[in-house]
Amino acid sequence: MSASRRHVLALSGGVGGAKLAAGLGRVLAPDDLTIVVNTADDFEHLGLTICPDIDSVTYALAGLNDTERGWGVKDETWQAMAMLRALGEADWFNLGDRDLGMHIARSWRLRAGESLSEVTARLTRQLGIAPAIVPMSDVPVRTQVGTADGWLDFQRYFVAEQCRPVATGIRFAGVPGAPPSPGFAAALARDDLAAVIVCPSNPYLSVDPILAVDGVRAALVARKVPLVAVSPLVGGAALKGPLAKLLGELGQEVGNRAIADHYGALLDHLVIDTADAADAQGLRGSGLCVTVTGTVMHDAQDRERLARAALSAAGIETG
Repeated sequence: MSASRRHVLALSGGVGGAKLAAGLGRVLAPDDLTIVVNTADDFEHLGLTICPDIDSVTYALAGLNDTERGWGVKDETWQAMAMLRALGEADWFNLGDRDLGMHIARSWRLRAGESLSEVTARLTRQLGIAPAIVPMSDVPVRTQVGTADGWLDFQRYFVAEQCRPVATGIRFAGVPGAPPSPGFAAALARDDLAAVIVCPSNPYLSVDPILAVDGVRAALVARKVPLVAVSPLVGGAALKGPLAKLLGELGQEVGNRAIADHYGALLDHLVIDTADAADAQGLRGSGLCVTVTGTVMHDAQDRERLARAALSAAGIETG
């Protein structure tokens, strides 16, 4: 890698993505990292704009994430939710008291006319986060999952229905027509861009929406730097979320071959877990570079170690 190329563009969604994003934030200088976050999970609830993936990344980088529950803020309380329930309001999507503060701040700033990029920059700055966390687009894009009973908005499928319906397809309402956010577009166009890191996020539900934003896939096809993906599978299964279930329902084999095939020509290097070491030979036989390492992130040390491994796969050494 040229010494003049130092900037890393990370694509993130979900809990696993947030963990690796936090690791990258620890091992890279703030000016050398842009974290682009999936916003197709966003929705309006109780009059508030909820951005689950942006919040997961924000809380992880601010050291506020609840590592035991896997989502939300640590040391959370639930008094507001209890009152809402007593008042007969919808309670299928839990909002903790501290988490509500984030949603209120975001929602009123958006209603005051700020863009999602501007609001996200403001909130992350207030929490002392130095690397840039940017939405994939300032224009709403919404993931919908096809089922036997029709299309379900993502949060209805994921939270209210607990992923029980059989998925028959996935679509993203709002694209084409949603340009990349200014921060995303700027990162893609940087002269010093050194690598694109796809965090261990669900390819179908977290990464595909980012790739569906206007012009993004074409820009990544035309890039001249490595694209490294960290597989979200461990031992042939997903640690969290419905990825394995989705793969089966969409007619794909549950394994790293399906992950590699899904990204196709965009992918230069796949990082897989030691539990899946047997997959490496076949993947390499197809011309793909593969790194085998521990990808389960229990703590900050694990997150930093995996971040260094992903960067090393892209030719970036962090010392």
